[in-house]
This record gives sequence, structure tokens and C-alpha cells, in this order.
Amino acid sequence: MRARRPPGLTAAPVVVPRRADGATLAGLFALVLLFVPARMAVAGLPLSLTPAEIVALSLGVVWACAQMVSTTGVAKGSNPVRTAIFAYALVLLAVYGYTTSLYLPSDELNLADHTLVLYFGYVSLVLVMCDGIGSRERLDFVLKALVAGGTFAAAVALLQFRLDFDLTQYLQLPGLRHSSTEEVPTVISRSDLRRVAGTLGHPIEFGALSAMLLPLAAHLGFQARRRGQGAARWWFCAAVIAAGLMFSVSRTAVLGLAGAGLILLIGWNNRRRLAALVAFGAFLGFMKLLAPGLLGTFYNLFAGAGEDSSIIYRTHDYPWAMREFAKSPVFGRGPGTWYPFKHQVFDNQYLLSLVETGLLGVLGFVAVIVTGIVTALRVRRMSADPDVRNLGLTVAACLVIPLLGAATFDLLSFPGITSVLFLLVGTAGAMLRLERAAQTPSLALRSFHDPADRSRSLTTLTGNGHGSARSGSS
Repeated sequence: MRARRPPGLTAAPVVVPRRADGATLAGLFALVLLFVPARMAVAGLPLSLTPAEIVALSLGVVWACAQMVSTTGVAKGSNPVRTAIFAYALVLLAVYGYTTSLYLPSDELNLADHTLVLYFGYVSLVLVMCDGIGSRERLDFVLKALVAGGTFAAAVALLQFRLDFDLTQYLQLPGLRHSSTEEVPTVISRSDLRRVAGTLGHPIEFGALSAMLLPLAAHLGFQARRRGQGAARWWFCAAVIAAGLMFSVSRTAVLGLAGAGLILLIGWNNRRRLAALVAFGAFLGFMKLLAPGLLGTFYNLFAGAGEDSSIIYRTHDYPWAMREFAKSPVFGRGPGTWYPFKHQVFDNQYLLSLVETGLLGVLGFVAVIVTGIVTALRVRRMSADPDVRNLGLTVAACLVIPLLGAATFDLLSFPGITSVLFLLVGTAGAMLRLERAAQTPSLALRSFHDPADRSRSLTTLTGNGHGSARSGSS
């Protein structure tokens, strides 16, 4: 006999624990990337791989396994970002196959193998972000993890700059070792000021990365305020990241931020433009008090650019690069094979890629970033949600920074900023898929109570990027 529920009592709600998904893994990667010092590698491996690179490679395995079934909710079907990253991966495989079929010294062959493994991790980041994010809230989770990690790196930079205290020396985790036999300093000097790298590998990388994360922190602040949530924490993160950018004392960071700022100012409304300009002025005043002489140093970096030794050094190697490029203009000499201590250093990723991966590699690299920018702007145009529109503009602005920065330093030689670059490209793909689903209510709002029906529905949902067969094509 079934027992009756006493009158006035209702059934307790069933709380279904959230399982780990693509956003969980991508957020974990972001935190590991920016919290663990870049110079620390996992001990006991034949290749020098950092913990973040191990996580990225693991994401590739998870993505491949998830694609073999139709019950995990992982997206399948057409997506321009996925198409672009697959094409780039095929280009890299072709370059690697061609160059390794020829003679390469053992040291360069080992570096080519190592570089290919790293690129597999970068491709995995794009795929997991593009296909494994189930909702806009989960996408926000990944972006929040990125901003939190960037804030920590900037806080470490603040200690390095103001107190000459390097916290990374004490972040010696068990099972890790230095990735290089030579100690690479995280603090160097320029114009009697410290140039700091935080937890990253070099001040230029740290400055450019801070420039990429600053618009994301501002987006989270604007979004939280519009939703009536606490926005102060995100404005605090934005301020700390902006200060870290200044402490890098890097022209690349300022140029990248100027390019991103121009995109944002064009896309923002007048009220937000005015608020941004006022905040920028107040921030410069605060920096003048916090670090006297820093603003003057930045002014001299640009005012005396024509006589700056670092710029002269960057431009004098163009003829050398063109001679090497002419030896193998299509496929290059091999990814990762042109390295310091043996060859001329090219502080220009486009030149370095021309030499290492040929014209195919350069076109593939640029195509991936441009695809991310165009896709993010496409989402902005498609959506009526102000938060989604602003995120599309923000991601596009962030991806302009590596396009500019690649002309001023060898960007792909630094795994930190390269990883964030590919994460943001994958973010653009995820935004497009989620926006397509939002515009197909009959699929996006379907509830899955019966496991068999859920499996069939997920197959339909993921059959074309979580959209319908017509709207999902690209």
C-alpha cells in the first residue's frame, strides 16, 4: 500500500550535481597556465612540457573520445572556426612531413617534434572551446577563469615591480623542474625601471597577454553591472591587469591595447566611450603616483623609436630572413627549427613563420585569427542580447592584439599568449554555435526526460553545431 504524503508537504527538489564538461576542463587549463610559472616543466618526461601543455594535450584526447559518441552533448557539424583550425593543422602536418623527410640535424629534428606536439595542444584548445561549451553561462565560466588567472599573474608582477620580490621562485611545485638548463630572468631592466613578467616567460609576452585579458575583464564588469550583480571584483581585476600591463614596460603591449581599444571605441555607445576615457585618465593619474617615471619612460619609447636599439635590431634582420625564406618558400625549413643560440633571432613572428613553415604556415596562422575575428563580429551582428553583442566585439578586439603583436616579437615561441590566443579563437566558435541554438527555440528549449529521447535529441542538436540543418551551415 502506497503511503500518502501528509497534506501541506511538497516533494523536495531533486538537485542534480553538475558534471565536468568542456568548460570545466578549459577553465582548469586557464588557471594552470597562469598560476604555475611558465618556466616550470613536468619532470621525468622525454619532452619539456609544462603542466598547462599536459592539460591541453589531454583535452585533445577527451575531445576525440567525445566525438565518437552522440550522448555527450559535444557539438558536431559545420563551424567556420573548426574548419579553419583543421585546415591549419593539416598545413602544419604537411610542413612537418615535408621538412622531416629531408635531412635535419638531430637538435632541429627534436625541436620540430616538440613543436608539433605543442601545436596539437593548441588545436585541442580550439576544438574543446568550440564544441564542448554547453551554455553561455559555462562560456562565462571559462572567461572568468582566464581573468582570474591574469589577475594573479599581474599581482605577481606588482610584487616584482614595486618590491623586487619574485613570488615565482617560491612556486616550486613537486614533480616540476626548470624547463631550461639556463635560468631565464623574469625581471629585467629598461630605462632604470624593472620590466616584469609575472608568471609568464618574458615581459613582452606578459604585457601582450595583459592587453588581451583587459578587455575581457572590462566586459565582465559591464555585464555584471547590467545584470545587477556585483561588478566591483571585475573592475578590480581590470585595474590590476592594467597595472601589470604597464609594469611590463613594453611597446608591444601598448600598441596591442591601442588596436583593441580602437575596435572597442568604434563598437561602444557614447556613454560607454565616455566612461572608458574617464577611467583611462584616472588610471594614468594613479600610475603616475604609484610608479613615478613610468609614464615618461613609455613616452620616450615611442618618441625616440627611430633611434631605439631594439627597433633597429628588429628591422636589420629582414634581408637575412628573406634569404632563408627563398630557400624553401612554400613549406619552410621545419616548425621550431630556427631557434636562438644557433640562428639569428627574428623578433617578428611573421618572418620567423616564413622561415620555419613557409608561406603556407603564415597564411594558415593569419587565417585562424581572422576567422576568429570575423566569427565574433558575425555573432555580434546576429544577436540582440547586449551581453552577447559586447562579448563578440570584445573577443574580436582581443584577437587584433596578436595580429599586431606578431609583427613585434616571436609570439608563437611563447606558449602562454599562444594558448590564450587559441582559446579566444575557440571562444568565437562557441559563441556562434550557442547563438545558432538560441535562435532555434524548438531545439534549444527541448527538455530531455527520457534517456533515449535525450540521446536522439542531442544527436539532432549537435548534428549541425547545435543548430538546425539549414541555419547551421557556414
